[in-house]
Formats: sequence, structure tokens, C-alpha cells
Amino acid sequence: MVKILFVCHGNICRSPMAEIIFRNMCREAGVEDLFLVESRATSGEEICGGVGNPVYPAARRELARHGLDAGDKRAERLCREDYRKYDLIIGMDSKNLHFMDIILCGDREGKVSRLLDHTSRGGDVYDPWYTGDFEQAYNEIYRGCRGLLDELTTKGINGIRIELN
Repeated sequence: MVKILFVCHGNICRSPMAEIIFRNMCREAGVEDLFLVESRATSGEEICGGVGNPVYPAARRELARHGLDAGDKRAERLCREDYRKYDLIIGMDSKNLHFMDIILCGDREGKVSRLLDHTSRGGDVYDPWYTGDFEQAYNEIYRGCRGLLDELTTKGINGIRIELN
């Protein structure tokens, strides 16, 4: 089983959208049983008393526009132990990668990347919390997830390659 963790600042917009989109892509490709897909935050801002906030309403609405349900997903914080648990840890932007590096104490095994670096475009997924453009975020995340799945099923990443039936 390939364990993938998506990470953004608060785990209420971009990373849960990536988790849900990627999980749906795997389901549609008939490979969902080959993946464990989750998401986390670099910040604890959306977690109070050990309980994370739910997916932000505008992100939830954008997912719903595409027939996807955020369910009861709540923000969780990235921790050092996550580096050992996951095979790939995918951040949404360069700032996330900076804080991921601090929290995870580096990337000794080359598990960490930005989502859009799995596309021909590369770069950051802009934060819809600030831009207000959840449609653009969805489209960028979708492209990144598609690129990630395609890469995993063609050439592989870090020695991880999935065979589609």
C-alpha cells in the first residue's frame, strides 16, 4: 500500500481538497485499495483543544460542485512521526515545504515535493483562503493529483510504481 499525505497551512482548504480529489481518482481508476491518502496542516491554527475545524465551507462547496463530499474531515497537524508513516508527503506551496522541513527534521529519503511539481507547470497551488478563488484552487489541485497519479503509474516516484489493470 502506498501512503500519501497532502499538506497545506491549515488543513481546511487545499490539502483536504487534494486528499478527496486524489482518493476519488484512485477509486475511478480501480486502484483505491492500493493507497492510503490523508492530509495534514503545518499550523495548529485550525485546531483547538485537540479538535480540528472542518473543511472550510467554500472548499466544501467547490468539491460538491464536482460531485465530491468532504464528509467529516477535520484539520490535523503534521508531526515528525508522519515522515516515517508516509511514502510521499506532498505540500501545496513553497512556504508549506519550508515548515514541513522544520517539522519533519528534513527530507532524508526524498519523500517531500510540491503537488504541482508533478505537472509540466510546477510551482505553488495558490491559497484560496487569500485569493478567494476556490475554483482555481480546485483546478490546480486536480491537475496536480492527475499528474501525481500518472507519474506513479508510468515511471514511478522514489521507487514506487503502481500498475493499473
